[in-house]
This record gives sequence, C-alpha cells and structure tokens, in this order.
Amino acid sequence: MTEEPKAVYEQIGVAMTCRSFQEYVDMFQLTSAMLAHGPILDVAAGAASFCAEAQQKGLQTTAVDPLYTLLPETIQAHGERETKAATEKLVKLADVYDWDYYGSPAAHEENRLRSLEFFVADYQKDQQHQRYVRGELPSLPFADNAFSLVLCSHFLFLYHDQFDLPFHLNAVRELIRVCKPGGQIRIYPLATFARERYPELNQLLDTLKTEGVDVELMPTSFRFLRGATHVLRITK
Repeated sequence: MTEEPKAVYEQIGVAMTCRSFQEYVDMFQLTSAMLAHGPILDVAAGAASFCAEAQQKGLQTTAVDPLYTLLPETIQAHGERETKAATEKLVKLADVYDWDYYGSPAAHEENRLRSLEFFVADYQKDQQHQRYVRGELPSLPFADNAFSLVLCSHFLFLYHDQFDLPFHLNAVRELIRVCKPGGQIRIYPLATFARERYPELNQLLDTLKTEGVDVELMPTSFRFLRGATHVLRITK
C-alpha cells in the first residue's frame, strides 16, 4: 500500500512575517528580567511588531531585515498580500496545525494584520533607520558584543530546503558574534514546514559544541506548528 504524501505548507522564497510582542514572549519563553536587561536584537524580523511594542514598553530593541529599504506603504501592501495568501494555505491545512493558541485561521489572520499595522506605524516614524536596520544573515551590520538578547523567529531551520548547513552554521556564528558575553541567542522553531525537526540539527549542534559554544534545546509551551516544541538557546 502506497503511503500518501505528507501535507506541507508550500512557501516559495522567504515570507515576511507579522508576529506580535506577546507571540515572541510565548515562543521564546522570555521573562521580564531578560527583556529589561537589553539591548535586544530581532533578526529577520520582517513586519513583526515586537520591536515597536518593546519600544513602547521602554525596552531597547533593534530589528534587522533585508526589507528595511522599502517604503512603509510598500511593506503594508506586501504584508497584507502575504497574510491573505498564508491564511488561504492554512485553511487548507487547518487539521495539521495546533489551534489552541490562535483559536482559528481567521483569528490568526487578525493577529497578523494587527501586528502589521503596529509595525508600519513605528517603521514610518524611524526615517533614519535607527531601530529598523537593513541587513541579512550571515553578515549583520552590527559591532561585536552589541546585544544582550538576540532573537530569530521563523527563518533559520524552517527554510532548510532553501539554505544549506554551511549557511546555517555561519548564520548562528554571526548571531553569537553580535551577542554580548553572558547574553543569550534564542532561535525558534527548530522544525521545517513539513513539521519535522531540522534534519541537520544534531550536526550543527555538535559543530558548535566543538567550537566551545554552550547550546541547549529548551522546551517552549507555545504550540502551532506541530513538532516545534523547543527553542535553541545559546549562552555566550
């Protein structure tokens, strides 16, 4: 008997995501003390409102993404198109996701659009690109040891079919470079779009360990992409 192919969320290129501050707190299992220690860097941030909301809370936060040369209205339109397309795909695959956190595809979409609006409003104010900096892995435009907390959401590992192991290794090394001694890097998810653990994860972790890097797979209570149950925590 032939096994039916596994249902997979199909994504061409890297999506521009629009996640909220609270989603980051829940995904990365962040505490108030960690956030207050700052400064914080959100890598491959897209149109997430984490940086904007963090600024309102008095937290020192920077976001970096290749999109940050675009005009606010361009990002707004792009984000709306991507959110609509993502919702259509999620509806078709609704039974393979865990909806306890968001409730439904419609609520998930509303959350994305709220985050996008929050992001665009703050991005529009930052005309000198001091908070929203254009850059991309594996080479970030920041000095060594610049941030106490470095976060990377829904980029590394998720797109394993587009980026090979050397890219991932160099990207993680770059996150370590810009992190202060005693600081942390947290990466989520560790799963692919096929809801499977990143296939080269053990090899990547073993390589980092031989380089003297302190790595740990830390459980997260956040649930949506099935199989994405842990955060990679790196302590410098």
